[in-house]
Amino acid sequence: MTTAPPQLRVLFFDVFGTCVAQRTPVADELSKAAREALESSESSISSEVRTKATKMVCPSQLGGHVKYKLICLQSYDQWFEFGGEWNKAVDRFVSSSIAKHSSVQWRAVDNYRLESLQTLLAHRGLIISREDPSTSELHIEEGSLWDKSQLNHLGLVWHRLPPWPDTCRGLDLLNRQFSTVTLSNTYNDLLEYLVGHSSIPFTHVYTADMFQSFKPNPRVYLGAAGKMGVKPEECGLVAAHLFDLKAAKACGFYTIYVDRPLEGKAPELREENIPDMWIKEDEGGFVTLAKRLGIQVD
Repeated sequence: MTTAPPQLRVLFFDVFGTCVAQRTPVADELSKAAREALESSESSISSEVRTKATKMVCPSQLGGHVKYKLICLQSYDQWFEFGGEWNKAVDRFVSSSIAKHSSVQWRAVDNYRLESLQTLLAHRGLIISREDPSTSELHIEEGSLWDKSQLNHLGLVWHRLPPWPDTCRGLDLLNRQFSTVTLSNTYNDLLEYLVGHSSIPFTHVYTADMFQSFKPNPRVYLGAAGKMGVKPEECGLVAAHLFDLKAAKACGFYTIYVDRPLEGKAPELREENIPDMWIKEDEGGFVTLAKRLGIQVD
């Protein structure tokens, strides 16, 4: 059994992808919302939008025939790909902000997430939009798959992403021996809501905006350690993203990679032997982490 380095006192956690799932829940919510809109008697969806949206939806009653199951799988895959495009659009916005300003306004990122959702849906012909020439704001027109209120709700899906099955139990175990602290590229109000929404038992909630920076900038890792009153060598970072672990390791953190399905980024870093501990995708996540750090699991 791998035991914790004796000086380890605080475990910091990346959140999106590491503690909560992203890709599948986003696709689930979009797919479900599309089907509900198409089946609603109150919807005023145009025939053109309805035709396009129907190709992306698995009807609620299809039977068990293999052909129908294939239709459902293909429909769901379209929303899965859409969610990936959406996330990449937001990543590009963040990268552009860093390149132009050497900083990120995380609330602006949240606002852009809704804007990019509307843009991507308009490109696919699923909403009918009109841009206000004076403000560049998109107005959602009658006949769209979703109205403005429904789009606002979907745009906040990142605020209510569900934890992985092992997250809460694993944190309860880890809390017996360590402080467990979020360290995420977002703003504090969002993460406080997400953590509270799913009752994820962190001892502290930290976000990049508290340190006026963004990961992988060392200011975030070192600032978080300082705020907890510990030295970098007394800290660990748990993440499903190797670029995050690489930066934390350079700051003196102990690094723990938890492999999550469909969430990894920068696969080329797998050859660099970055993590001090590696928990594979099928090995039980945070519960296994607790075991390896010497905590008795009931």
